[in-house]
Amino acid sequence: MIILVGPSASGKTAIALELTKTFGFKKFVTTTTREKRKNEVDNVDYHFVSLDEFLNKIKNNEFIEYVKYNDNYYGSEKKEVDRNKVIILEPQGLKHFLDEHNKTFVSFYITCDPLIREKRMIERGDEKKDIDNRLLNDIFVFDDSLRDIVDFTIDSSSLNVKALAKTIYFLYLSKINN
Repeated sequence: MIILVGPSASGKTAIALELTKTFGFKKFVTTTTREKRKNEVDNVDYHFVSLDEFLNKIKNNEFIEYVKYNDNYYGSEKKEVDRNKVIILEPQGLKHFLDEHNKTFVSFYITCDPLIREKRMIERGDEKKDIDNRLLNDIFVFDDSLRDIVDFTIDSSSLNVKALAKTIYFLYLSKINN
């Protein structure tokens, strides 16, 4: 399973989509209490649930990990784990997955220049105050210590999505075949 972690607008979602289109991976659909954005589809982009539903899932031990990020809960349900899936996680969630010591989990830290990330958020229609909050919050959440715990670090600032996905796919294969 490919695990992608990185700050807002670093390209994680586009990379995950390309891995599904080109290399046959399936998206690990995570669960969130966040409101749907324009063009998002329930049970495709996320399992969108109420806060009460999410808290019930915690109580019933249905998550490998869950985290509160930007005032919303995100979680990875155990029933979604599969070798040919790709998942996007926050650093806390990544650590829970790594605690599983599953050799088929291969993790990638996607870095990107903050100015490029800001431009991407503007282009996708995010509100200015949300962009400013994410950029500031990400400074503290995504620090260089992540480089020490992931399998690979990739900078998405200058590569296109197809090149990034291809690189990640071949690094994934090299790691699980060793």
